[in-house]
Amino acid sequence: MDQAATPPSVHVIVLNWRTPEMSLQAAEAALREMQGIDGGLTIVDNDSGDGSYEAMLAGAQVRGWPSDRVAVVQSGWNGGFGAGNNHGIRQGLPDGRRADLVYLLNSDAIPQPGAIRALVDYLAAHPRAGIACSRLRGTDDVPHTTAFRFPSALSEFEAMSRTGPISRLLSRKVVSLPQPLVSGRVDWSAGASMMIRMEVLDRIGLFDEGFFLYYEETDLCRRAALAGWQTHYVVESLVLHIGSVSTGMKEWRRAPDYWYDSRRRYFEKHHGRLGALWATAAHLGGAGVFRLRCLLSGRKPDGPPGHLAQLMRHAFRPQPKPVHVEKGKP
Repeated sequence: MDQAATPPSVHVIVLNWRTPEMSLQAAEAALREMQGIDGGLTIVDNDSGDGSYEAMLAGAQVRGWPSDRVAVVQSGWNGGFGAGNNHGIRQGLPDGRRADLVYLLNSDAIPQPGAIRALVDYLAAHPRAGIACSRLRGTDDVPHTTAFRFPSALSEFEAMSRTGPISRLLSRKVVSLPQPLVSGRVDWSAGASMMIRMEVLDRIGLFDEGFFLYYEETDLCRRAALAGWQTHYVVESLVLHIGSVSTGMKEWRRAPDYWYDSRRRYFEKHHGRLGALWATAAHLGGAGVFRLRCLLSGRKPDGPPGHLAQLMRHAFRPQPKPVHVEKGKP
């Protein structure tokens, strides 16, 4: 398609899990930024079971959003982030058309002026970029780290060792990249504000629904990279992000089982069973280095209670779901 002659259509998807008012606010901000852009918006309720769906239907009606521009749909089951967004992608635009670009927006993310247009224009100017992600900033004006390298066994060792000389030695393996000052290529970025070409999804499939939460964006960007598409971080697209509202991650004392399952799934899928075990061994080895440092310095080790034991249990227990990639056009 000649994007210069025919502006691309955009399908905005807002995924809700028990945050109906916040989802409506995110949708409202997105619709404001969609003025002058062809497309529409779908709010997907991920089977909240708390009246969210009905509240958002009523909210859309009160706001006077036309049905050919905005749809509120029910996924029917809570399969997690990837499954919920897949449901929205499969719906197509509210007016029945197929969009050129899909824009995923978290319910706790508010696009700032020009944020969506910046992603559309960036993809038009960078044909090798299949995925473009926004610069996220907290409501406290603190930048959120969302530019990353793909994880590896060495990155696991570096992150857990928390030791300056090791981090300097493995600086090219550190997952979190310094806050980019200019737009450009990264390995992967956060799905809180992510625009994807539909032709990328046609080629690699939708989100792998074997990931309930976490690592699903990493997996999608890696599959895109293996198919020859790049992921870019776009500093001109600014989105305010509260973060972790629906997951409650800020209040976690320990990571839930699905975090460990997702981590294992990612490493087994992209590095094989032995590669995944090697990554776990590196994780444990790095933790051992850190604990040795604590012992020598008299510092009390910190970290989530029971984390290493949980990691070991999940590494060796039978995989709950087979590794697969969902294929086929949405």
